[in-house]
Amino acid sequence: MKRLLLALCLAALATGAVAQQHRPAAPPPVREEPTPEPPPAAYEPELLRLAEVLGTLSFLTGLCEQRGSESWQLRMAQLLDTEGTTVLRRERLAGAYNRGYIGHQPAHRTCTEASRLVIERLIQQGQKLTRELSIRYSG
Repeated sequence: MKRLLLALCLAALATGAVAQQHRPAAPPPVREEPTPEPPPAAYEPELLRLAEVLGTLSFLTGLCEQRGSESWQLRMAQLLDTEGTTVLRRERLAGAYNRGYIGHQPAHRTCTEASRLVIERLIQQGQKLTRELSIRYSG
């Protein structure tokens, strides 16, 4: 009896193995290739610096409780909408903004005269970058 049961089990396993061997294989999953990233624009470094400036201004003006601190976030959102043409480019711009926002936190825990001076200088730098970008690259 045990031999008969063993023979039936082996036959079932062999039949299943044979059936699996003759079954057509499922096609491999189709992988969509990501769209290749176009080369960075000639003004990419300036644009990334502008995003970093906006992040720093957002942090410092919030720290100093100055009116309009949320406007820097809105300007960054506009920059992302305008220049964030691909996922990777949006990530680079957002990363630059975040570096600016986080980068000054260790040095500026409270609003000081130094913080206010940095705000003034960054506004000037942001204006200069914006002017240069619009003059050099607008068409």
